[in-house]
Amino acid sequence: MGIFERYLSLWVGLCIGVGVLLGNVFPDAFGVIAGVEWAHVNLVVAALIWIMIYPMMVQVDFRAIKDVGKAPRGLVLTLVMNWLIKPFTMAAIGALFFRVLFVDWVQPDKASEYIAGMVLLGVAPCTAMVFVWSQLTKGDANYTLVQVSVNDVIMVFAFAPIAGMLLGITNIEVPWETLFLSVVLYVVIPLVAGWLTRRHLEKKHADHAIEKFLSQIKPWSIIGLLGTVVLLFGFQAQTILGQPETVVLIAIPLLIQTYGIFAISYFVAKRMKLKHKVAAPACMISTSNFFELAVAVAISLFGLHSGAALATVVGVLVEVPVMLSLVHFANKTRHWFAE
Repeated sequence: MGIFERYLSLWVGLCIGVGVLLGNVFPDAFGVIAGVEWAHVNLVVAALIWIMIYPMMVQVDFRAIKDVGKAPRGLVLTLVMNWLIKPFTMAAIGALFFRVLFVDWVQPDKASEYIAGMVLLGVAPCTAMVFVWSQLTKGDANYTLVQVSVNDVIMVFAFAPIAGMLLGITNIEVPWETLFLSVVLYVVIPLVAGWLTRRHLEKKHADHAIEKFLSQIKPWSIIGLLGTVVLLFGFQAQTILGQPETVVLIAIPLLIQTYGIFAISYFVAKRMKLKHKVAAPACMISTSNFFELAVAVAISLFGLHSGAALATVVGVLVEVPVMLSLVHFANKTRHWFAE
């Protein structure tokens, strides 16, 4: 591992601090950047995510994708966790904390909004960042692509009905532009670019050409991740410092849900005797969230300054540090699985 990967947790921690600091010192500048969006998708963040996952897409070998169907269990695990378990446990945990445990500290109307934000996070499985977690755990790039792609297709049809049922809203409006644009930006464009790059390198008939190219551009992947962290925390810096107690209250059930879903997924993956390169990404996909979509829907349904929007933002805040800790755990327990 290079210096970037070895000390990634440190770099992320520093970037969180830098983001919060800059967001409070230069709020107008971050406001301008936040306004560079289309269909609720911030184009600056999208560009950084593109830089982050492009090197991973170069690793995708389309000739090997056809073999994924020979070992479908990892895909089945991801789909069951994402669509049959995760949304419902998120709703249950949200209700437990804000209807029972935190009832004396939160107003009823705000409690409902916080639960709604958590539900939206739970119904939106990760699309982009999971490629980072897969790479950091040495996951199978081809298998990860298939898992994400299948989730994206299901999300188009299942997001609104499940969210509507759990929120009790029958006329929920999903910003379809946001959904489709996010998939195009975070998956389709970098995938096509990666495929064209790999095809060009393969024409050189040099086995080391791809590895050499990846070694040269790999640091950009981490830079894209760190830049994304700085921007996301900068956008929400004033909220973090202005409502610290509320942020903590929302973060507690989100942390329990995240670690709990990973624990269940990892246990099942081990019992299923999956290979680590399939098991680790499958569990990461089951655990992480498509926070861009969740934030956009929360703002669309409840408003920019609603409790639901705040809850989805807190989901963004806890996502990267928590997922890095799970990446570390997955790498430390690689010997639990077959290679």
